Amino acid sequence: MEIFFIIAMVLTSILAVTFIVERGLALRWTKVIPPAIVEVVQRYQSGHELPRLRSVCDACPSTLSRLLLFSTEHLDWPREEAVAVLETRARHEVTKLERGLVVLEIIVGIAPLMGLVGTIWGLIVLFTGMQGSPGPEQQALFARGIGDALGFTLGGLLIAIMAVVSWSYYSKKVENLAVEMESLCDEFLRRHYRTPENGVAAPAPLAALRKQAP
Repeated sequence: MEIFFIIAMVLTSILAVTFIVERGLALRWTKVIPPAIVEVVQRYQSGHELPRLRSVCDACPSTLSRLLLFSTEHLDWPREEAVAVLETRARHEVTKLERGLVVLEIIVGIAPLMGLVGTIWGLIVLFTGMQGSPGPEQQALFARGIGDALGFTLGGLLIAIMAVVSWSYYSKKVENLAVEMESLCDEFLRRHYRTPENGVAAPAPLAALRKQAP
Protein backbone atom coordinates (compact mmCIF):
# COMPACT_ATOMS: atom_id res chain seq x y z
CA MET A 1 0.00 0.00 0.00
CA GLU A 2 2.90 2.35 0.67
CA ILE A 3 3.94 1.95 -2.96
CA PHE A 4 0.50 3.15 -4.01
CA PHE A 5 0.84 6.38 -2.00
CA ILE A 6 4.37 6.94 -3.27
CA ILE A 7 3.29 6.49 -6.90
CA ALA A 8 0.26 8.76 -6.39
CA MET A 9 2.36 11.54 -4.91
CA VAL A 10 5.01 11.23 -7.62
CA LEU A 11 2.35 11.42 -10.34
CA THR A 12 0.74 14.41 -8.60
CA SER A 13 4.06 16.23 -8.45
CA ILE A 14 4.77 15.49 -12.12
CA LEU A 15 1.31 16.79 -13.06
CA ALA A 16 1.86 19.96 -11.03
CA VAL A 17 5.27 20.62 -12.58
CA THR A 18 3.86 19.99 -16.07
CA PHE A 19 1.11 22.58 -15.69
CA ILE A 20 3.44 25.05 -13.96
CA VAL A 21 5.87 24.92 -16.88
CA GLU A 22 3.09 24.94 -19.50
CA ARG A 23 1.35 27.96 -17.99
CA GLY A 24 4.67 29.70 -17.54
CA LEU A 25 5.33 29.43 -21.28
CA ALA A 26 1.76 30.23 -22.31
CA LEU A 27 1.40 33.30 -20.08
CA ARG A 28 4.54 35.08 -21.18
CA TRP A 29 3.68 38.76 -21.52
CA THR A 30 5.11 39.13 -25.04
CA LYS A 31 3.24 36.00 -26.16
CA VAL A 32 -0.16 37.26 -24.98
CA ILE A 33 0.42 40.97 -25.73
CA PRO A 34 3.08 41.31 -28.45
CA PRO A 35 4.86 44.70 -28.43
CA ALA A 36 4.30 45.10 -32.19
CA ILE A 37 0.53 45.04 -31.71
CA VAL A 38 0.72 47.48 -28.81
CA GLU A 39 2.68 49.87 -31.00
CA VAL A 40 0.25 49.72 -33.91
CA VAL A 41 -2.73 50.27 -31.59
CA GLN A 42 -1.09 53.30 -30.02
CA ARG A 43 -0.39 54.76 -33.46
CA TYR A 44 -3.86 54.00 -34.83
CA GLN A 45 -5.67 57.16 -35.94
CA SER A 46 -8.43 56.23 -38.37
CA GLY A 47 -10.09 53.45 -40.34
CA HIS A 48 -7.55 53.92 -43.12
CA GLU A 49 -4.99 52.12 -40.95
CA LEU A 50 -7.11 48.97 -40.49
CA PRO A 51 -5.17 46.96 -43.13
CA ARG A 52 -1.91 47.56 -41.27
CA LEU A 53 -3.52 46.61 -37.96
CA ARG A 54 -4.86 43.38 -39.45
CA SER A 55 -1.53 42.49 -41.03
CA VAL A 56 0.36 42.98 -37.76
CA CYS A 57 -2.23 40.92 -35.87
CA ASP A 58 -1.94 38.13 -38.44
CA ALA A 59 1.84 38.20 -38.14
CA CYS A 60 1.73 38.02 -34.32
CA PRO A 61 -0.84 35.38 -33.29
CA SER A 62 -1.85 35.99 -29.69
CA THR A 63 -4.81 36.56 -27.41
CA LEU A 64 -4.73 40.30 -28.06
CA SER A 65 -4.46 39.85 -31.82
CA ARG A 66 -7.50 37.56 -31.84
CA LEU A 67 -9.52 40.12 -29.89
CA LEU A 68 -8.51 42.98 -32.18
CA LEU A 69 -9.17 40.98 -35.34
CA PHE A 70 -12.56 40.01 -33.97
CA SER A 71 -13.36 43.65 -33.23
CA THR A 72 -12.35 44.77 -36.74
CA GLU A 73 -14.93 42.38 -38.18
CA HIS A 74 -17.70 44.26 -36.37
CA LEU A 75 -16.69 47.88 -36.82
CA ASP A 76 -19.59 48.41 -39.23
CA TRP A 77 -21.98 47.64 -36.38
CA PRO A 78 -23.25 50.31 -33.97
CA ARG A 79 -20.57 50.92 -31.37
CA GLU A 80 -22.68 49.54 -28.48
CA GLU A 81 -23.20 46.24 -30.29
CA ALA A 82 -19.54 46.03 -31.30
CA VAL A 83 -18.44 46.42 -27.68
CA ALA A 84 -21.02 43.87 -26.50
CA VAL A 85 -19.85 41.11 -28.84
CA LEU A 86 -16.22 41.91 -28.05
CA GLU A 87 -16.93 41.47 -24.33
CA THR A 88 -18.37 38.02 -25.04
CA ARG A 89 -15.30 37.09 -27.05
CA ALA A 90 -13.04 38.47 -24.31
CA ARG A 91 -14.59 36.18 -21.72
CA HIS A 92 -13.81 33.22 -23.94
CA GLU A 93 -10.20 34.29 -24.49
CA VAL A 94 -9.52 34.93 -20.80
CA THR A 95 -10.95 31.51 -19.99
CA LYS A 96 -8.35 30.01 -22.32
CA LEU A 97 -5.62 31.87 -20.43
CA GLU A 98 -6.89 30.32 -17.20
CA ARG A 99 -6.70 26.80 -18.60
CA GLY A 100 -4.71 24.57 -16.28
CA LEU A 101 -5.03 26.83 -13.24
CA VAL A 102 -7.95 24.76 -11.98
CA VAL A 103 -5.69 21.69 -12.00
CA LEU A 104 -3.17 23.49 -9.79
CA GLU A 105 -6.00 24.57 -7.50
CA ILE A 106 -7.16 20.96 -7.16
CA ILE A 107 -3.62 19.80 -6.42
CA VAL A 108 -3.39 22.41 -3.67
CA GLY A 109 -6.33 20.70 -1.97
CA ILE A 110 -5.56 17.03 -2.51
CA ALA A 111 -1.76 16.91 -2.06
CA PRO A 112 -1.81 17.50 1.74
CA LEU A 113 -4.69 15.07 2.11
CA MET A 114 -2.79 12.40 0.20
CA GLY A 115 0.20 12.93 2.45
CA LEU A 116 -1.98 12.72 5.56
CA VAL A 117 -3.67 9.53 4.40
CA GLY A 118 -0.27 8.03 3.64
CA THR A 119 0.95 8.97 7.11
CA ILE A 120 -2.07 7.46 8.84
CA TRP A 121 -1.78 4.26 6.82
CA GLY A 122 1.92 4.00 7.66
CA LEU A 123 1.21 4.41 11.37
CA ILE A 124 -1.51 1.78 11.25
CA VAL A 125 0.86 -0.70 9.62
CA LEU A 126 3.61 0.24 12.08
CA PHE A 127 1.56 -0.25 15.24
CA THR A 128 -0.09 -3.39 13.89
CA GLY A 129 3.28 -4.97 13.09
CA MET A 130 4.92 -4.24 16.42
CA GLN A 131 5.15 -7.37 18.54
CA GLY A 132 7.10 -8.52 21.55
CA SER A 133 8.45 -6.58 24.48
CA PRO A 134 10.01 -3.16 24.03
CA GLY A 135 13.72 -3.14 23.36
CA PRO A 136 16.41 -1.30 21.43
CA GLU A 137 15.44 -3.01 18.18
CA GLN A 138 11.76 -2.24 18.66
CA GLN A 139 12.55 1.37 19.48
CA ALA A 140 14.72 1.73 16.39
CA LEU A 141 12.00 0.14 14.25
CA PHE A 142 9.40 2.46 15.78
CA ALA A 143 11.49 5.58 15.16
CA ARG A 144 12.20 4.56 11.58
CA GLY A 145 8.51 3.82 10.98
CA ILE A 146 7.44 7.19 12.37
CA GLY A 147 9.99 8.92 10.14
CA ASP A 148 8.75 7.09 7.04
CA ALA A 149 5.12 7.87 7.86
CA LEU A 150 5.80 11.58 8.40
CA GLY A 151 7.64 11.62 5.08
CA PHE A 152 4.26 11.30 3.35
CA THR A 153 3.00 14.41 5.13
CA LEU A 154 6.12 16.34 4.20
CA GLY A 155 5.87 15.27 0.56
CA GLY A 156 2.21 16.28 0.36
CA LEU A 157 2.90 19.68 1.90
CA LEU A 158 5.82 20.37 -0.43
CA ILE A 159 3.69 19.58 -3.48
CA ALA A 160 0.86 21.77 -2.16
CA ILE A 161 3.20 24.70 -1.46
CA MET A 162 4.64 24.50 -4.97
CA ALA A 163 1.14 24.38 -6.48
CA VAL A 164 -0.36 27.20 -4.39
CA VAL A 165 2.53 29.58 -5.08
CA SER A 166 2.28 28.93 -8.83
CA TRP A 167 -1.51 29.17 -8.84
CA SER A 168 -1.48 32.50 -7.00
CA TYR A 169 1.21 33.93 -9.27
CA TYR A 170 -0.46 32.84 -12.51
CA SER A 171 -3.92 33.97 -11.37
CA LYS A 172 -2.55 37.45 -10.67
CA LYS A 173 -0.71 37.45 -13.98
CA VAL A 174 -3.90 36.57 -15.89
CA GLU A 175 -5.63 39.44 -14.12
CA ASN A 176 -2.87 41.88 -15.10
CA LEU A 177 -2.91 40.65 -18.69
CA ALA A 178 -6.69 41.04 -18.83
CA VAL A 179 -6.52 44.62 -17.55
CA GLU A 180 -3.85 45.51 -20.12
CA MET A 181 -5.82 43.95 -22.98
CA GLU A 182 -8.93 45.77 -21.79
CA SER A 183 -7.05 49.04 -21.96
CA LEU A 184 -5.66 48.38 -25.45
CA CYS A 185 -8.96 47.19 -26.91
CA ASP A 186 -10.76 50.19 -25.44
CA GLU A 187 -8.09 52.51 -26.82
CA PHE A 188 -8.46 51.00 -30.28
CA LEU A 189 -12.25 51.39 -30.26
CA ARG A 190 -12.08 54.95 -28.99
CA ARG A 191 -9.52 55.91 -31.64
CA HIS A 192 -11.63 54.29 -34.36
CA TYR A 193 -15.06 55.65 -33.43
CA ARG A 194 -13.89 59.19 -32.67
CA THR A 195 -13.00 59.87 -36.32
CA PRO A 196 -15.62 61.69 -38.40
CA GLU A 197 -16.07 58.86 -40.89
CA ASN A 198 -16.73 56.35 -38.11
CA GLY A 199 -18.75 58.34 -35.62
CA VAL A 200 -18.26 59.46 -32.03
CA ALA A 201 -16.22 57.91 -29.26
CA ALA A 202 -16.89 54.39 -28.11
CA PRO A 203 -18.68 53.73 -24.80
CA ALA A 204 -17.26 52.58 -21.47
CA PRO A 205 -14.22 50.28 -21.27
CA LEU A 206 -14.56 46.56 -21.81
CA ALA A 207 -15.65 45.17 -18.46
CA ALA A 208 -15.67 41.52 -19.51
CA LEU A 209 -11.90 41.13 -19.35
CA ARG A 210 -11.66 42.39 -15.81
CA LYS A 211 -14.71 40.48 -14.60
CA GLN A 212 -13.45 37.19 -15.97
CA ALA A 213 -9.99 37.56 -14.47
CA PRO A 214 -9.59 35.72 -11.11
